[in-house]
Amino acid sequence: MTSGLGNSLVEALLRLLPPMEADVSVLEAVVLALTDALEQGELGIHLKGETPDGLTADQWPNRMLQALEASGWLVSSQTLNDKPEAPIVHDGDWLRWRRWHQDLDSCLQRLLELGECPMVEPPPPELLETCRIQAEEAGLDGCQCDAVITLLQRRLVLVTGGPGTGKTSTVVQMLAAALRRNPDLRIQLSAPTGKAASRLLEAVTLGSEGLEPEQAKPLTQLTSFTLHRLLEAQGEGRFRRNQQTPLDLDLLVVDELSMVDLPLMGALLDAMPAHGQLLLVGDANQLPPVGPGAVLQELIQPQRLQRLGPAAVELRTTYRNDGAIAVLASQLREGMTGLDRKCLSRLKPNDNVTWLEAPSQALPSMLVELLLKQQECLKALARTLRWQKDDPHPDDVAALLGQLEAEVALSPVRQGPWGVEAIHRALLGEHSRRPVQHWPAGTPVLNRHNRPEQGLANGDIGVMVQRDHHSLVLLPGGRLLHPAQLSGAEPAFALTVHKSQGSQYGRVALLLPPTRYPDPRLAYTGLTRARSQVLLITPLISTNLAGSEQPRHA
Repeated sequence: MTSGLGNSLVEALLRLLPPMEADVSVLEAVVLALTDALEQGELGIHLKGETPDGLTADQWPNRMLQALEASGWLVSSQTLNDKPEAPIVHDGDWLRWRRWHQDLDSCLQRLLELGECPMVEPPPPELLETCRIQAEEAGLDGCQCDAVITLLQRRLVLVTGGPGTGKTSTVVQMLAAALRRNPDLRIQLSAPTGKAASRLLEAVTLGSEGLEPEQAKPLTQLTSFTLHRLLEAQGEGRFRRNQQTPLDLDLLVVDELSMVDLPLMGALLDAMPAHGQLLLVGDANQLPPVGPGAVLQELIQPQRLQRLGPAAVELRTTYRNDGAIAVLASQLREGMTGLDRKCLSRLKPNDNVTWLEAPSQALPSMLVELLLKQQECLKALARTLRWQKDDPHPDDVAALLGQLEAEVALSPVRQGPWGVEAIHRALLGEHSRRPVQHWPAGTPVLNRHNRPEQGLANGDIGVMVQRDHHSLVLLPGGRLLHPAQLSGAEPAFALTVHKSQGSQYGRVALLLPPTRYPDPRLAYTGLTRARSQVLLITPLISTNLAGSEQPRHA
């Protein structure tokens, strides 16, 4: 599909903008690479990355750039207006289509200007001192306290940090300070996925317990929506909320910013009220968004952080002891290289990461056994669900939904021997290919579409239950839907690492199948989905052990 689209683009460009002099095969290779990059969520191709298909090592990148320059198809980002017809922009180490380059530049400029913009009315010094003291008494360190004070002074604040660095604690104190200044402040919580939005609301509600009543009460009354629901998505990138119909709020918190792509951020900025304030929170080391344009990755580039100044706060101190999970995540975050055997060999038997080496031609039996136990546990809870007329008992709902988050398998891929689909075939057999209503009780159900009329977002997870021999899907909050209302849903004993972003589970079984270009962000994101335990599964490479699983720390 990519080559067909790329070839069509080449043909169109050759007609509309015949190259002055160039090797057409080079132009075709560049167009194909740019097209493929967009499908992978990248706005362009990195000139220090792998040589694209269709180009030789000696062409990449200098001779390719010379060919593009000679063709008239290339323009520098510094002289964009000098060649308005050129479709490809050279920006530092990147090549991008002009349209995407301009959209990115516009979005980033708007964000940076908000970060540089002070509040209309400067906060009085005594308020700043009071809020800093309150944050210190709550246990925040100097960097976190600075973030609290900055929210009182700037229209945009960016808070980044890895797991356990106190992002949520900081956000709670920031919101408390904002409410201290303006008790009538209209605050809205949001995130890219339903699970992330729910987790943010739970964390803020829990964190408000130590606040003064006049600050705690408004925080317990907040709502948290997905960005698509907040913007009232109408399909195909259209939203009812825009510059003509802006959002009705004063302060918007956006969690899991790493998952927000460029088109969504552009729509969000369009919908912000003129006086609105943005608090952006995320982990820059997680996977980029599935859609084009990793906004957080772009914002944390040195030159942009310099412009944001104190409006960009990176939390580095880890307050939660996550054992080996945290150690491995830190190594990935700092080095951004994959997990190697040397670092894994240092794991000890009592660590909260168990390393399993297994042949990559089939699912490891240890993984299947773990998931079968999870399947049986969910089935038992679903079958013993008590009903009060038409509603399930709240205690049973909490137990069943809680078990959903006790265990999950994560894989970077959907297909292949270690893919999500293979896992579901092993657990559900032929049922995995049938519509939702045919799945057995206890099967987790992954909604794959935004369904605003049902209050569902893409990525929300429920579980199959039965009432009077009729199948229903139980959703968070105790809501029930007929399975027919969830067409296109998938089982969710296993998820792709991308789909797991914004979620957390008690134990994660993380498969890392062999790949030509391993992405350390996949391992980092998968590891940090676990609250307590990780079973890390890598391919068995010792030829004398071929065919046998080798749990290194069982």
